[in-house]
Amino acid sequence: MAQRYVFFLHNRFLEEHELSALEPTYGRAEYREIITAFQQAGFEVISEKRPANTNIDQYAHKVSQQIDSLLRKGVQPNHITIIGTSKGGYIAQYVSTLAANPALNFIFIGCFRESDITNMPMINFCGNILTIYERSDSFGVSAIQRKKTSKLPITRFEEIELNTNQKHGFLFHALPEWIKPSIQWAKGQYAKAVPGNP
Repeated sequence: MAQRYVFFLHNRFLEEHELSALEPTYGRAEYREIITAFQQAGFEVISEKRPANTNIDQYAHKVSQQIDSLLRKGVQPNHITIIGTSKGGYIAQYVSTLAANPALNFIFIGCFRESDITNMPMINFCGNILTIYERSDSFGVSAIQRKKTSKLPITRFEEIELNTNQKHGFLFHALPEWIKPSIQWAKGQYAKAVPGNP
């Protein structure tokens, strides 16, 4: 079976703190546990702890170049998934725009607000798009408006609203509520990834 790849882009907190640091409200960001969950599911995981104040646009170009390298090696685009949480999710959105490849998989987690349409008009979703947001989180809501404004081809678009009551802290932890559908989406099991689908 051909290898599948996951790019995991973490949240802003880990840019500014050590892996062991505790966020006052949400606790430790479980970066290693998240990476391990995807590795145990059979993915080759490409991820790193970004330096403080990473420029979103520059980093998105870096990831896009890494994707291009995989494609040149013969990896099928639908075997590549870019997963981003919070700031990492915004980087992933830029990657979607830059790559403009409708066969790539993207998962945006806790990283869309209505104001983004005005503040980040350059973002266009493209590919197989899954967005996951938490009902109690003010930093992530339904991204259906971005789907409507995007000018690139969106092959699939699904959303999952979680109800963990953990606010933005839900994405700090390796919760099965978002890990499991992310794994299914990245394996191309698009229908299974969304609760309620067969």
